[in-house]
Amino acid sequence: MIRVGMGFDVHKLVEGRELWLGGIKIEHTLGLLGHSDADVLIHAICDALLGAANMRDIGFHFPDTAEETDGIDSKILLRKTMALLKEKGYRLGNIDATVCAERPKINPHVPAMKACLANVLDTDEENISIKATTTEKLGFTGREEGISAYAVVLIEK
Repeated sequence: MIRVGMGFDVHKLVEGRELWLGGIKIEHTLGLLGHSDADVLIHAICDALLGAANMRDIGFHFPDTAEETDGIDSKILLRKTMALLKEKGYRLGNIDATVCAERPKINPHVPAMKACLANVLDTDEENISIKATTTEKLGFTGREEGISAYAVVLIEK
């Protein structure tokens, strides 16, 4: 059996926070605001995985009101998400994700993100596609108020 899931996440850009995307720290003047490290790409992937397995969403499993997730590295959430899927007999097929941001430029960081995520997910980098786009200066991403990410995953049982 194969299943497909879609995930989306957005976080506000603010001063005084580190910018974490795809499990790696990216140098930038602003960082993403959130209860965890606010890695929008990993959060979108977690939601896609959970959705594909019909297991609700990241907020259900890792609420932003929980003390144990305060400031947590999102790679830990991704590992825990995959563990939940494995308990139900699923394995990852592939991920196709898009990060929407005006700045910083994401493409130079894609190889490092793919390597990091492949390591966390115990899969081949060929199973992870990460794309980057801008919104042509339109909307909150265009005004550099935040970053969003979309992810589609295929899982198999």
